[in-house]
Amino acid sequence: MNRTVTIEVKQLDRVVIRFAGDSGDGMQLTGDRFTAETASFGNDLSTLPNFPAEIRAPAGTLPGVSSFQLHFADHDILTPGDAPDVLIAMNPAALKANLRDVPRGATLIVDTADFTARNLKRIGYDENPLETGELDGYHVVPLNLTGMTVESVKEFGLSRKDASRAKNMYALGLVSWLFQRPVESTITFLETKFASKPDIRDANIAAFRAGYNFGETAEEFSVRYEVKPARMATGTYRNISGNLALAYGLVAGAQRAGLPLVLGAYPITPASDVLHELSKLKRFNVTTVQAEDEIAGVGAALGASFGGALGVTTSSGPGISLKSETIGLGVMLELPLVVCDIQRAGPSTGMPTKTEQADLLQVMFGRNGEAPLPVLAAQSPADCFAIAIEAARIAVTYRTPVIVLSDGYLANGSEPWQIPVVEDLPTIDPDFTLEPNATNDKGEPTYLPYLRDPETLARAWAIPGTAGLDHRIGGLEKEDKTGNISYAPANHDLMIRTRQAKVDGITVPPLEVDDPDDDAKVLVLGWGSTYGPIGAGCRRVRKVGGKVAQAHLRHLNPFPSNLGEVLRSYDKVLVPEMNLGQLAMLLRAKYLVDVVSYAQVRGMPLGAAELAEVIGNLVEETEGIDDDARHLGEAAASLTHGEALHTEANGRPNGQLHHQEGAR
Repeated sequence: MNRTVTIEVKQLDRVVIRFAGDSGDGMQLTGDRFTAETASFGNDLSTLPNFPAEIRAPAGTLPGVSSFQLHFADHDILTPGDAPDVLIAMNPAALKANLRDVPRGATLIVDTADFTARNLKRIGYDENPLETGELDGYHVVPLNLTGMTVESVKEFGLSRKDASRAKNMYALGLVSWLFQRPVESTITFLETKFASKPDIRDANIAAFRAGYNFGETAEEFSVRYEVKPARMATGTYRNISGNLALAYGLVAGAQRAGLPLVLGAYPITPASDVLHELSKLKRFNVTTVQAEDEIAGVGAALGASFGGALGVTTSSGPGISLKSETIGLGVMLELPLVVCDIQRAGPSTGMPTKTEQADLLQVMFGRNGEAPLPVLAAQSPADCFAIAIEAARIAVTYRTPVIVLSDGYLANGSEPWQIPVVEDLPTIDPDFTLEPNATNDKGEPTYLPYLRDPETLARAWAIPGTAGLDHRIGGLEKEDKTGNISYAPANHDLMIRTRQAKVDGITVPPLEVDDPDDDAKVLVLGWGSTYGPIGAGCRRVRKVGGKVAQAHLRHLNPFPSNLGEVLRSYDKVLVPEMNLGQLAMLLRAKYLVDVVSYAQVRGMPLGAAELAEVIGNLVEETEGIDDDARHLGEAAASLTHGEALHTEANGRPNGQLHHQEGAR
C-alpha cells in the first residue's frame, strides 16, 4: 500500500552541517561536493575540514575519524560555525568523537551498520548509545546507510566491500534532498572522476540518487529545509580554498610584474596543495621544482630570482626552520623572494593536520644577524589571493624576501570568492637595470649593483648575462654601492641600518577600525585566521548591547603607521591568538601598551561563542557595568547562531550573484 507523505518546508537563515566517518569513508570528498552544491546555489559559506595526520588510521577507531564541517547561510558569515546543527555519523567512532560538539536539539543522522558489540567496545562504549537513552536530547535518525547503499547498487555486480564504499554518496544524496541542494554538479563530477571505471561511476551515481529519493519517500523526514541565496555584490563567484587562492594569487602577481614564476618546494602538510596547483599552471609561465628537501627548494627559488624570475617557496613551520639560512642569504643579496608559511601545530613535527598561528616570532626573527623581512598574513581563504599579490608587489618593488603567513584552517577551508578582472589588479614594475648606472674614477660607464632607489631604497636588479652588468654575488657583507666584499665596521653598520630602513619604509595602508558608534572603549585586534571568529564574536557582543571596536592586521612587518595611535585610542586592547601571545608581546614591546592577551593553542580555530564571552566580560569590566545588571559575555555567548550572525548590515552590498565552479 502506498502512503502519501506530506513534506513541510521550513525556512532557515543558516545551517551548520558536519560529515564524520573513518578517514577512508570519503568524508572530505562528501563535504567538498556538498560545498560545491551550496556554492552553486548562491549561499555564503565557510568550511572546516578536519582529518587525522595518519594516511590511514585503524578503521573504526577514534584517532581515525575524519570530518568536514560546512556553515552556509542567506547572509554574510565569517566562520564555519562553532557547533553543528546536523551531524552525519558514519560509524560509532564518528558519533563518539563528535558528539561533544553537538548541542542538544540538533539532528543526528547515524549509520547503524557498524554498531556491533565489538565495534562499540573498541571505542569505549559498553552499550549501544542508540538504545540507552544517552541521545534522548537529540533528534536521532538511525539508518542502515551501508545496507541501503549495497542494496541500491547491487545491479552493478560489485563486491559488498566495493559497494559499501558508495555510502558517502548515499548520505550526500540524502542530505542534498534534506536541504534542497542542486545535484547536477555532483553527478557531473562523478561522471568525470570515474569516467575510466564505468561500474564505479554508475554505482556512485546510483547511490547518490537513491539517497536523494529515500529522503523523498521515507517516514523519517517530514520536514525539508530551505536556506535562500545570500545577497552579494554583482559578479562572478566560485568557491575557493586558501591554498588554491594563494596559488592563483602568486600567478597573478607574477603576471602583473611580467615575470616568470618559479616555485621551489618540498611537500609538507598543509602547504603541499600550493605546489600541486601551481604545477597545473605551466601555461602561465610557471615552473615548479619539487626539490629533494626544504633547503634545495628555497635555493632553487632564490636562484630563479637572481636569474630574473619571481622566486617562490612554500612550506610549513618545520620547513621554514630549515630554509632560514637561505632566506638570510636572500636578505643579504636583496632579491625578490616570496616565502609562504602555511602554519600548523608545533613544535617539531607537532600535529601536521591541525591549525595554529605560532610561527610569527620565527618569521620575524628566526634568522642569524639583523635580517629584517616584510611579513604579511591572510585573514580568510579568499584573502590569500590578495595577500599573494601584495607579497609579490613588495618583493619586486623593494628587492627583498617576503614572508606570507597562512595556516591549516585557511589553507583547507573555503568560502565564496569574487573572481577579479585581471586588468584591475595592480601592475608591478620590476624596473630591471639594462645598462650601466654609474661612472668610475676614470669616467667610464660601470654598474653598481647596490646603488639604491632614493624612495624605496631598493637596489639595482640586473639579469645575469646582461652585457656590461656583471657583478659579485654571495652571502658575505657587501660594500655600499659596489657590492664588493667588505669587513669595514662602518660599512657593516651602514648596510645593516639601510636594510632595516628599507623594510621600515615599505608603504602599507593604514589600519582600518570597525567602531560603529565611534565610542567603544575596548578594541579587539587580531591577525591571520582569527579574523572570522573575532568578527563573529564582536557581532554577538554588539547584538546584546555591548560597544566594541574591531581591527585586523594584514601587515605585521612593518606595522601600519597609525597602529600606535589606534592602540592608544582605547582603554583596553584585546588580542586573541592561536599561540601563547606572540603578537601581544610585539605590541607591548613596540608601543608600550599593556594589551590583554587571549591565547589558545588547541589545534582548532577559536570559537565565536568563547570569544564573545571574553569580549563581553572585558567590555563590562572596562565600562564599569554592574555585573548584577548585565552579563554581556554570558548573553553574547548564549545567542543562537542565527541571532548572532544575522545582522542588519551584513557587510556586503546587495546585488545579483553569479557562480562559476572551477575544476579542483
